[in-house]
Amino acid sequence: MAANINIACWNVRGLNSQARKATVHEILAATNIHLACLQETKLRNVDQATAAYPGNYRLQKFAFSPATGPLGTRGGILLLWDDLHVDLSDVSTTRHTISATVRLKECGTEFIITTVYGLSKDLFKPAFLNELKELKPEAQRRWLVLGDFNLIYRAWDKNNRNLN
Repeated sequence: MAANINIACWNVRGLNSQARKATVHEILAATNIHLACLQETKLRNVDQATAAYPGNYRLQKFAFSPATGPLGTRGGILLLWDDLHVDLSDVSTTRHTISATVRLKECGTEFIITTVYGLSKDLFKPAFLNELKELKPEAQRRWLVLGDFNLIYRAWDKNNRNLN
């Protein structure tokens, strides 16, 4: 028997302002999300209070990968989950990812989730993609990879003309 799981994946473009935190809080409060993958948090440190608010205090558990750069304003990932519906184990972080084994409590189904925030500089993209390749689980394991890869396929995918 399979259970349903609701997952949100969102590039929040910063949780370092109260207005952005409030927007994320309101939207997640209006949904029945069990797992939320938030990229580009621009947060260097995340504690329980910081993590609980965007998840409407329902998504009580969290893992994070801190923002980098001199001011801590580049990247950052926050993974939030509702421990009444899902168990996460084997949580691991890299500079650009958070991975965990997810088990749905209702039916016991398991899969690995990896949420990413890729680098925007072309120079670093091969290393990022190799990092993802190394995270790939063995063939029989289910794997969900989601996030902001900062990759484009064609020029028309861009929303501006800043293209190299």
